[in-house]
Amino acid sequence: MKEQLFNKVLQVIVRCKDCEERKANLRVTIELQLTTSTAHRRDLLVRLIDDIDPYFLFNLSISEEDFQSLKVQQGLLIDFASFPQKFIDLLNLCNSEQESDSPRFLLHLTCQSSVLEGFASFSVVETNAFKHLNHLCLRLVQGSDRELKDYLAACLSSLKAEKQAIDLKLKKTEDDLSRQLSYAQQTLSEKTKELEKLRSEWTSQTSSLSSRHSQELQLEREKMVELQNRFSHETERLRQELESAQKKSMQQLQSREAELESSCRELTERKYKNESTIRDLKVKLVGAEEECKHLKQQVLTLRRENSTLDTEVHEKERLVNQLQMRVAVLEQEVKDKDMLMCRTKEVLEATQHQKESVEENAESKELQLRRLEETVKSLSEELLKVGESYLCDVNGCWVLQVSKLTEQLEAAVQKLNESKEVLKTNENGEEPSATASTHPIIIPITLFTLVDVVFSSYPLFFLCKANCVLISWLNKQLNENQLSRKAPSPVHVEKPSGYSSELRVRVVYWLHFQL
Repeated sequence: MKEQLFNKVLQVIVRCKDCEERKANLRVTIELQLTTSTAHRRDLLVRLIDDIDPYFLFNLSISEEDFQSLKVQQGLLIDFASFPQKFIDLLNLCNSEQESDSPRFLLHLTCQSSVLEGFASFSVVETNAFKHLNHLCLRLVQGSDRELKDYLAACLSSLKAEKQAIDLKLKKTEDDLSRQLSYAQQTLSEKTKELEKLRSEWTSQTSSLSSRHSQELQLEREKMVELQNRFSHETERLRQELESAQKKSMQQLQSREAELESSCRELTERKYKNESTIRDLKVKLVGAEEECKHLKQQVLTLRRENSTLDTEVHEKERLVNQLQMRVAVLEQEVKDKDMLMCRTKEVLEATQHQKESVEENAESKELQLRRLEETVKSLSEELLKVGESYLCDVNGCWVLQVSKLTEQLEAAVQKLNESKEVLKTNENGEEPSATASTHPIIIPITLFTLVDVVFSSYPLFFLCKANCVLISWLNKQLNENQLSRKAPSPVHVEKPSGYSSELRVRVVYWLHFQL
């Protein structure tokens, strides 16, 4: 059982390999085939036919299983039940827009071979300014010989059925026309008889009417002659009456003319007088008009001056408001600047006090550095003297240790000089570091402790070891002093000046005791 759903001739763009595309009018038929077997099955038959070429046949049968694969491949969002109607809607859109110059929906039939045979892709394409969107693409197959024969046999049977229906319709039409023709001929004969009868009646009536009209015309002529004679007599009488009346009216008009001439003279005199007065009034009017124009120009100038004055007043008022606002802003700025000056003065005074205290600390530190430098120089000289006197009695190893000791003392003196330069730079603008400020205090205390340790050890070996420890400690302190220059902190500590002198006395006393 087949149910035809769509059957129309549509314009299709045909494309073959190595051939130019062309437009062809092809018939698209869609049928729904129902098979009443053990399992009810529905197949959708799509057929592409050319009415001019009977051997052109492409068809496609889509079952529910085939539709599922087609749905997955082309991303369709509908089921098999609604697919035929949606496909028919797309074809109707193509049919409605195929007559326009730039259709939106197009039908494409594409074949990979140079001749339209085998497999062909039938697609519905929507065109826009961005891209061509392919809504649906069906792979049609050219009909086999058996399908072509079945199609031609179906076409032949449908044509035969149409021919029989047309023959029956023509026979029926011929019987109706023959019946109408006989009826028309009978009516025509009746109408001709009636026409002859009416023609004879018309001739008799026209003859009788012409005779009667001639008699009436003769009577009317006689009446006209009588009326003419009567009217001539009446016109003569009226002419005489009118002549007498005209004579009387002429006399009256002549008398009237004399009166009018006298009145005309008077009026001409009055006219001349009025013209002279009119001229005088015109001169006055011209002067008044000129004066009026002059006054109007003055009014316009005064209005313009008034408008300019108004604008100037508005601008001056706006300028005054701006100046008032600016004065208020400037007053506030002056107040803010006065407060800022007070704060700046306070900060400046505090900075000045701090600068004075820093200068005093720098001077005291410089004095202490000088004392420390003199102490270190005297210690180094005494140690060098002790080393030279001791070289005669000790072995080569002690000579080497004493030379190393002298070198380390010289390095310590050099580092102390460097620390002095650092303190001078701090006095110029930078604050002294914590290590640099506390170093002169720590050095005498530590030296004092080391001398006590040396006093407790009698042998020369322990004395050299103590000297090495002292020199290494001095190097370490000097290195820390150089590193601490990068992190200054204003720590002010009182340095006892009596440590260096006491240390010197004890070291000299110990050296004399050893000698």
